[in-house]
Amino acid sequence: MIPYGKQDINQADIDAVVDVLTSERLTQGPVVPEFEKKTLTHCQSRFAIASNSATSALHIACLSLGITKGDIVWTSPISFVASANCALYCNADIDFVDIDPVTGNMSVSALALKLKKAKKNNALPSAIIPVHLAGQACDMEVIYLLAQEFGFKIIEDASHAIGGYYQDSPVGSCKFSDITVFSFHPVKIITSAEGGMALTNDKKLAKKMRSYRSHGIVNSEEDFKKETHGPWYYEQQSLGFNYRMTELQAALGVSQLNRLSTFVEKRHQLAQIYDQAFKAENLSSLHQSSDSVSSYHLYILLLPTSKSDLQRKLFEYLRAKEIFVQIHYIPIHLQPYYTKLGFNVGDFPNAEAYYKRAISLPLHPNLQPKEQTYIINNVIEFLYENT
Repeated sequence: MIPYGKQDINQADIDAVVDVLTSERLTQGPVVPEFEKKTLTHCQSRFAIASNSATSALHIACLSLGITKGDIVWTSPISFVASANCALYCNADIDFVDIDPVTGNMSVSALALKLKKAKKNNALPSAIIPVHLAGQACDMEVIYLLAQEFGFKIIEDASHAIGGYYQDSPVGSCKFSDITVFSFHPVKIITSAEGGMALTNDKKLAKKMRSYRSHGIVNSEEDFKKETHGPWYYEQQSLGFNYRMTELQAALGVSQLNRLSTFVEKRHQLAQIYDQAFKAENLSSLHQSSDSVSSYHLYILLLPTSKSDLQRKLFEYLRAKEIFVQIHYIPIHLQPYYTKLGFNVGDFPNAEAYYKRAISLPLHPNLQPKEQTYIINNVIEFLYENT
């Protein structure tokens, strides 16, 4: 089976993990800070907080911004459910902004219109979480300008996008956001097995996220609310969580970062091959904006028709051919949990139309030329016979 995504582990990665295994510290040692520092160097931002997953990073990002009951958070309906769940974890209300059908990212025109209506109804969001689908950044400058006008905070869900660029700045610079979150799941650009990271340029937000990451505890005397009892003293000042990353995960992440540019370059080469092959057949993928450079976490092909049976048939056909395609994503608002919250079919028509046309083809650095040719030929053959 040809997987849609797959980690690339080399001997240097293995050696880095073994070094930690034979060291004295498997957790809360020096390697997590090293991973954070190395990520900051790439992203050109000030503070990084590594976590055990991107979901955890999204949660502490919301907490650090003070998101709580009575607040409203908006995100994209085309994402993994974690992008919305993080607001619910804080007892906030969640809503969605429809996508741009060309890029799959949050539509800035739909966002602007929804904000104007929300202002009239005294229901503006406290935060917005734009999602960089497949590795391409949203139109962050426009979203930032809207934030200045309407007074909301911004968390970039860049789970797909480390190694990408927006307006010549690396995704993660937080130039147009309060916080950026990365994922290091094995199918992502680089991996730490499981893991995530939140980046910010705000010292106060960084301090809050570090505390929430570790039970709400602070260890620095300058932050204590009571008089210290001695060098062992610490304080729990909020209700936090055990969201820490281990030294093993961080060691793998540090090693993987050394090949970040190589991974992204290879993904671009593979995407170009797909583009050229499908362009000849009048098939298209998500549009790549001129002001951004995608990290190409995913290659999403858009089928020529939204007939749901075509997507299902192609999916089943390719899986039967040992090609592990996937769908990214079922619109969050159509999930049973979210329909119980009051969302319905028809609420976000662009997202729903996109869902019926999208199929993710295998894309990872170890994809071989023969495998990619096999994928392309099978897609084209199926569409010739079924459209």
